[in-house]
Amino acid sequence: MRAVVYDRYGSPDVLRVEDVPMPVPGPGQVRVKVAATSINLSDWEGLRGSPAYARIGGLRRPARRILGSDIAGVVEEVGEGVTEFRLGDEVYGDNLALMGGFAEQALAPESALAHKPAELTFAEASTIPQAGAIALQGTRKAGAGSRVLINGAGGGSGAFAIQLAKRLGAHVTGVDNAAKQDFMRSVGADDVIDYRRDDFTRTAQPYDLILDLVAHRSVFTYRRALAPSGTYRCVGGSVRSLLRVLTIGWAAGRLTGRSMGVLVVKQGPAHFTPLAELCATGDVKIHIDRTFNLDEVPAALAHVGEGRSLGKVVVVSS
Repeated sequence: MRAVVYDRYGSPDVLRVEDVPMPVPGPGQVRVKVAATSINLSDWEGLRGSPAYARIGGLRRPARRILGSDIAGVVEEVGEGVTEFRLGDEVYGDNLALMGGFAEQALAPESALAHKPAELTFAEASTIPQAGAIALQGTRKAGAGSRVLINGAGGGSGAFAIQLAKRLGAHVTGVDNAAKQDFMRSVGADDVIDYRRDDFTRTAQPYDLILDLVAHRSVFTYRRALAPSGTYRCVGGSVRSLLRVLTIGWAAGRLTGRSMGVLVVKQGPAHFTPLAELCATGDVKIHIDRTFNLDEVPAALAHVGEGRSLGKVVVVSS
């Protein structure tokens, strides 16, 4: 089968398309004929091996040769003990443990997959698992009348998070580069900020909730932007920033009545299917910026990693 592989960390140039052996499912595993795989920032980090946590399991070279975790497709084979799925079932899920989505076939644990809603295409379903889990858990504390800021709101998780916070009655501010201002407004942001021009932490009206998808700032600037009893949660970012949030940020927040920490995202179907249901009914919109085929995976990863995507980018089987 064809797959996009890499053997060392680096730029998209280290990727190549190869014929690799067909994977065989072990106990509790399912082999999926991949129809679509959406790209997450974790794929870009895994390609580059940066931040350092992207090298867990493979310090010198990648632990998995094939990237791509958010898959959607059709069950082709099941391993021993699999009871939830049968051949021909349409499934989707976040295959973060095994990866392998940038290929014609991929193995996934049964526990990582869910039945695809009939109302969604494979491409649409593939956008939900990882980005949806982050958005759902990251906006949980939004409420009617609350002020919510989402940093990095123009990407996949951000586009979902804006809509979810608005559904909860919040006033939402989206932060991203200038090219994404109109897009953030189109998905529901009340206010938008170009981080290259304006400092969102210097605000006359502090925020009740900050969801930071690209943590790179000082914890003290984030605390300054929080209202009393406000909550700051970050997902991703530099190791230095994350460690500061976990240590200095936690202590500084507690001393001032604020909650500052890292969002530990729970994985699995229970944590993304609620969003899929909202998407299936049209209550939350899925925004696919562009689709690419397997041969174009290097360009697709660069499009996401360089901050050019509006919403989600999907790789589809040709």
